[in-house]
Amino acid sequence: MTIEHHDLLHEFPEHRDRIHDLKVNHAHFSRLFDEYHQVTKDVERMESEIEAVCTQTEETAKLRRLHLKDELHTMIIAAD
Repeated sequence: MTIEHHDLLHEFPEHRDRIHDLKVNHAHFSRLFDEYHQVTKDVERMESEIEAVCTQTEETAKLRRLHLKDELHTMIIAAD
């Protein structure tokens, strides 16, 4: 099974500079960014079966990642 990487810079490469600026200058964005990347690492470990979990746990983590991604994207666009 091929694992897709969902780090924010792969998801939104066109916003690389804005993401960097927000990480440095916006504490809330920085916290959500860190949480998003931790959840992404956890999901990748689950998908690669390094960490065995039930399907519901994996799906819950994926939904959390999606929610964080949406919130971060909203903040990125608003910073325009």
